[in-house]
Amino acid sequence: MKHVHAGKVRDLYEDGDTLLLVASDRVSVYDVALPTPIPDKGALLTQLSNWWFEFFADVPNHVLSTTDVPAEFAGRAIRVKPLKMVMVECVARGYLTGGGLKEYQATGTVSGIALPPGLRDGDKLPEPIFTPSTKASEGHDEAISFDDVVNQEGREVAEKLRDLTLDIYTRGAGHAASRGVIVADTKVEFGWDGDVLTLGDEVLTSDSSRFWPADQWQPGRAQPSFDKQFVRDWSTSTGWDKEPPGPEIPADIVAATRRKYVEAYELITGRTWA
Repeated sequence: MKHVHAGKVRDLYEDGDTLLLVASDRVSVYDVALPTPIPDKGALLTQLSNWWFEFFADVPNHVLSTTDVPAEFAGRAIRVKPLKMVMVECVARGYLTGGGLKEYQATGTVSGIALPPGLRDGDKLPEPIFTPSTKASEGHDEAISFDDVVNQEGREVAEKLRDLTLDIYTRGAGHAASRGVIVADTKVEFGWDGDVLTLGDEVLTSDSSRFWPADQWQPGRAQPSFDKQFVRDWSTSTGWDKEPPGPEIPADIVAATRRKYVEAYELITGRTWA
């Protein structure tokens, strides 16, 4: 196998005419991989993503096999089709928080979409919105508008990206809500398998989404979460400037983060993490 790419969390290997996507235990916040791993994180992300790929079986995806992988990668790798990736991060938001909240507070809009006045941190939006961003190879992704995607990819492709993203978010959030989890927002990525727009990377995981416990949702404040927002909040509290290198994560934060990833997996899938 040939190691062809090291991302902030995932490694990509070329194996003949297929690829192996391997999730590490690294955790990335503010586009910086922190030096301390979260035990089992790679396997938890992979297994949750695999569960969602089955849930969205009607959406073409890049998965060839979840089991035909080298033994040392078992449980945290999948064999996938090579895709020509679309250079857009496709984000759907159903609730206002994070970067979207900051933009709204400054302009009353998110990615060029006007929202009602008076919304607070954690408020549910009137309907889910498509808020894409750039796909930066280094540094931070930047929010862009739907028109920017049209200019880059053409209107037909932009509309497909938007509609697929919102469909995945809406259906996924509906299932999660039935399990007591709010999906505040999520990011998905697409690529071309020939002329077929295909779902790649990961889907609705604790790294690509904000998961909130529904019974603790209270707009007007930061929400408790089942995702890496917990690590984001901790890293911000240290005074770190959000530039490399990131801070070492204390053992108690590592353990609490792992528990949150496990809880998200178990609630959403209905399975017990062994």
